[in-house]
Amino acid sequence: MKQHLSVILFIFCVSCTNTAAQHIFKSSIPAYAADEGDSVKTMVMNDIYVYPPQMYRRFSTDAKYRKMVLDVKKTLPYAKMIYATLIETYEYIMTMPTEEERKKHLSRMENDLVKEYRPVLKKMTLSQGKLLIRLVDRECNQTSFDLVKAFLGPFRAGFWNIFAGMFGASLKSKWDPEGKDAATEQIIEMIEMGLL
Repeated sequence: MKQHLSVILFIFCVSCTNTAAQHIFKSSIPAYAADEGDSVKTMVMNDIYVYPPQMYRRFSTDAKYRKMVLDVKKTLPYAKMIYATLIETYEYIMTMPTEEERKKHLSRMENDLVKEYRPVLKKMTLSQGKLLIRLVDRECNQTSFDLVKAFLGPFRAGFWNIFAGMFGASLKSKWDPEGKDAATEQIIEMIEMGLL
């Protein structure tokens, strides 16, 4: 009970200061809710996750978890960038009038992305590559295989999946936040809150 009270008091204190509130609240524009002719100022806050103190110690002392934190910090920005690129590409190719123009654009974009990110991907370890494949599923709600298949066709998706399989990975890997990816999900939440 003491912890809950201190968390609520902390949130109240932070919400009272305007500069700190801009970092915590999703929107700095106040919203008003009408209640029987009266208006009440409301604010939308980011989700707050509370973990037991031993979890923080585990992430800072155990070598396995430190490595996992470093892997997530390295691969999560790329998964988010992939999602943003997909949205932008999809919106752009929908404006093209012919299928031929779409294919040319996707081919050009594929070549540019390979040139730009091949050196970065080569420096990733196998475990980071496998994590990136699962994080793409987390961010995009589609497996890497499905994304490659949608943009480049089933033949190339099959080729890249076979290529990944030679290294023990699969483009069909799914994100499992309740199972094998539970610890990774907690790390991501902590990174996004600025705790790690």
